[in-house]
Amino acid sequence: MGYELVIFDNDGVLVDSERISNTLLAAYLTELGHPTSYEDSLRDHMGAAMHRVHELVLERTGRRLPDGFDETFHARVFAAFARELEPVPGVREMLDGLRASGTAYCLASSGSHERIRVGHRSAGLTGYFDDARIFSAEDVGKGKPAPDLFLHAAAKMGVAPERCVVVEDSPLGVQAAVAAGMDVYGFTAMTPAGRLAGANGLFGSMAELPGLLKLAM
Repeated sequence: MGYELVIFDNDGVLVDSERISNTLLAAYLTELGHPTSYEDSLRDHMGAAMHRVHELVLERTGRRLPDGFDETFHARVFAAFARELEPVPGVREMLDGLRASGTAYCLASSGSHERIRVGHRSAGLTGYFDDARIFSAEDVGKGKPAPDLFLHAAAKMGVAPERCVVVEDSPLGVQAAVAAGMDVYGFTAMTPAGRLAGANGLFGSMAELPGLLKLAM
């Protein structure tokens, strides 16, 4: 396949954060008078930037979320991260293998730079990603499913989109990668395979990824 760059989503792919953040998001929206279950949150918001939460609530109810919504939500999430966030099983070993093989990699996340950094500190992944390998929807202003973030990451890393492969666990992320003209492999640890339609392949364990991508590790 000859991929020159592996682009990882962050939440749910590198750090096991989706359960935490979607539990808290559902609770907060419900608290504000927008009844939302955990399953609703996963369906509507997994893999999305915060602006999508605001847009969907406004579209469905005609009401805007309050000023300070993002700040309050992130404060709750960061406190929970500090207590309980862990890396996705097998991620450290997989990243060690990428580094040992000289394969270029980075991450492109719908989350803010602050959220990414807080999560990595809590999960013990800080040493794997310096600033030059971290890209956020904040950098482009338009999150997934738009292709902008993945195209931005590829350009900054100096690799043509067709030589990149994306590792994603959300339908929005798969859509964004396809729109960017990149191959994409779907991680099914939390997401039913049927929701990742459009992916080039699916896998349920990080140990499977090097073989799937035909990387020499």
